[in-house]
Amino acid sequence: MNRIRLVGGLVALALAAALGACSTRGGMDGGAAGRAGAGAGYGDAAGGRHGARAAGYGQDAAGVAPRPSQTVILFGYDSDDVLPQYQPVVAAHADYLASHPGESAVLEGHADERGSPEYNVALGERRARSVLKSLRLQGAGDEQLRLLSYGEEKPAVAGHDESAWQQNRRVEIVYTGP
Repeated sequence: MNRIRLVGGLVALALAAALGACSTRGGMDGGAAGRAGAGAGYGDAAGGRHGARAAGYGQDAAGVAPRPSQTVILFGYDSDDVLPQYQPVVAAHADYLASHPGESAVLEGHADERGSPEYNVALGERRARSVLKSLRLQGAGDEQLRLLSYGEEKPAVAGHDESAWQQNRRVEIVYTGP
């Protein structure tokens, strides 16, 4: 009987450890998608709410998070998963919004030129919803956020190659307050 309890306890402990290790979503397409954002001109963030703060993020003298300067989150090809290197950026915006309840932002979803216009508008919306969900889970209020999808209509970079497409697969966080 004691052996059964011991084995059951070990199984429960192993299950808890395995579930704790699964804290991020995968699902990126291979190839350039895994490198989206690397050298794309929007900076590289490391750390965040669950570790060291992203570069340029912290607290002001009053202990309040300032408005983050990095406002672009890039995505992999045909994906709405927030890439790991952008999770600290999203966390910094969530911290800012949570500490500034009077602020609001529009999450503008974008896609590259590949795909139909209808598909790209839907993909831009899925990307914006992905960032919205993450912001809400980390403390931003429902009333602070709105979604807008431009699809392929407002590229950040003109061009018809992978380097341009990488920068056009994005969500821009645009603050609407002062």
